[in-house]
This record gives sequence, C-alpha cells and structure tokens, in this order.
Amino acid sequence: MFRMSKMTDYGLVLLTELAREAGTCTARELAERTRVPLPSVSKVLKGLQSAGVLVSHRGAMGGYGLARPAAAIPLTQVISALEGPVAVTACVQHTDGEPSCELESVCRIRGHWRVINQAIQEALGRLTLADLCAPELRVERLVGLNLPVRTDAGGAS
Repeated sequence: MFRMSKMTDYGLVLLTELAREAGTCTARELAERTRVPLPSVSKVLKGLQSAGVLVSHRGAMGGYGLARPAAAIPLTQVISALEGPVAVTACVQHTDGEPSCELESVCRIRGHWRVINQAIQEALGRLTLADLCAPELRVERLVGLNLPVRTDAGGAS
C-alpha cells in the first residue's frame, strides 16, 4: 500500500490552514485550530521552512506564513520536503550506477515502475496547495487518469 506519513498529512493540513488565513500563525495557534499535536506542528513547520515553503516572522506579531501564494506551491514540493523524493520503489530514484537491489540486473519491470512513478509525480505536480483549499478537489486537472469529477459534496457524478 502506498501511503504518506502522518507528518506529511499533518503538513498538508497545516498548510491549508495557513493558506486560508492568508497571514501568519504561530505554531501554537495552528495546533489549536487543527488539533495536530504541538510537537508535531513545530517539527513539520521547521521542515517546511527549510524547504522554502514557509517563512517565519519574529516578534510579537510573528509566526509562520506561506513563502508564496498557495497556487504557486505544488504538492510535489510539500511531499518531497517532508517525505523525500516521490518514488514508488527504490530503483526509480536510484541514479548513481550502483544497483539499488539485488534483482536490479535481471528486473523486467523496473522500466514500468519508472513510468508509473513519473505519472504520479506529474499528477502531484499539477495539483497545488490552492487546489486543496478549494471547496472541492478539481480532479479534472488530472487529465488522462479518467478520474470521476465530483459535482457535489456527496459523491462522484
């Protein structure tokens, strides 16, 4: 099963809250609003700041804010900042000539994993933080994946 870590999930929740606020928030304010534990909030915010997704402001009115508009923050950048490179298997991110697993020299599906990984990266790259803040996810932006387009809060059309 492919699954993001809890910290990445927290990061996306925190970023959508910051995007909705369109200003700065302290780690404590974000923890209270989102119910994410404060130690986790602090860790995630520091990682996102190091990756250039967030900026921090000191002082009485300080806190964290988005480094640029939500529409200019692709999900690939957020996920990479908190998880590392998007890769479904070790061999798709491996490029230094050394085998990433003992089967690599005889593996017949490595090329397929590269194609699948590229499709995932492209889909995540088309989605931005602003898309996550919209009332409903506009999955029609994922052209070519034949995903249903949601028309209401209750389900797919």
